Amino acid sequence: MTIGLRHRAATRGATLPGTDAGEAAVFAPRIGNGALFGGLALLTALVGILDVWTGDELRLLPLLVVVPALVSVFGTIRQTVGVATSITTVVVFSRLVNGGTFWDITSSVAFTVLACFLGVGSCALRLRHAAEIARLRSAAVALQRQILRPLPILTEQIFAHGIYTPIEEDRLVGGDIYEVVQSPYGTRVIIGDVQGKGLAAIGAGFAVLGAFREAAIREPTLTGVVDALEDAVARHNAFSAQTGEIERFVTALVLDFDGEDRVQAVNCGHLPPRLLHNGVACAVPLRLTSVPLGMAELSLEARVAEWLDFPPGATLLAFTDGVTEARDASGAFYPLDARLGHWAGRGPREVLDALHADLESFSGGVRRDDIAALALRRAPAGSRHRPVATGHGARRAAETFSGR
Repeated sequence: MTIGLRHRAATRGATLPGTDAGEAAVFAPRIGNGALFGGLALLTALVGILDVWTGDELRLLPLLVVVPALVSVFGTIRQTVGVATSITTVVVFSRLVNGGTFWDITSSVAFTVLACFLGVGSCALRLRHAAEIARLRSAAVALQRQILRPLPILTEQIFAHGIYTPIEEDRLVGGDIYEVVQSPYGTRVIIGDVQGKGLAAIGAGFAVLGAFREAAIREPTLTGVVDALEDAVARHNAFSAQTGEIERFVTALVLDFDGEDRVQAVNCGHLPPRLLHNGVACAVPLRLTSVPLGMAELSLEARVAEWLDFPPGATLLAFTDGVTEARDASGAFYPLDARLGHWAGRGPREVLDALHADLESFSGGVRRDDIAALALRRAPAGSRHRPVATGHGARRAAETFSGR
């Protein structure tokens, strides 16, 4: 009954309470009724002609009982029931016209009804299983979205725009993370990517986020923040080893904005950011890149912070490898730097919108990894000493500062 209700809601364009878009898509028809039943009529006519041509030596119409089973693979329950009813009517009529013994006709009709019933049952079971998988995938994505702070974010030092598009396939769901924290020492920002896929990668990402939110406020130095993140990943890996999970590392770019013309950065094996300024986009050279979080014991060198130029009006774009490793139909990687050159004169929000749309077009809508990107620009004048705003509050603040 539940499946039937959800199916009717989907075919009417409505969504039941508790049914998300992914689950509603499960019950939506993949082929229109006109095409389906038109093809069925054509197939029935063709088989009927062949049945008449072969005569009593070979009856082909009873073979139509396999059609409901085929429709159950891709059709809705309503479509499968409609096809099963049509096939049953045709086969029964054919048996009555051609005649035969009572038991011959009865067994043929009973077999047809049973086959059609199994086809409808198979369709119902397929949709129920698909709906359960859709709910699990949506739960994982919702969990990611609840842990990550909504964008944009306005602090005393910066205005952080961003895009975050998690992949919903359970075996491919990634651990992309980001956070922006206002601290007594400035605004601390992290963007990172957990090694591996699956729900276990999300757990490692949560461990890093929790440690960052605490250390960003507590630690006076950026290297102290990163050391706290390293300890958090090490503890998480130790717990994972006890529970049979594999150990993971996390690439991360950690930034500190103090309102001046430079930004402090510690790069833990992450992709270097891009700087967009005066119509030019270029990669920011990071000469002191260290090992990812969770791998400090493999390196003899301590992590060191370096300074990056951040002139007024510039946008610093940080991102995960879901951007650079997106592929087109031929397998070519996304040419990020070439595309950014066309958008370097735009504002941060416009750059992200163009990037997101271009990635979808380039990959044909087929994604194999999460996509996260932050476009960071100095906060508008007058934002100092104001509380941190996020989401819609940050948008309203930006419009106020821009005079709109």
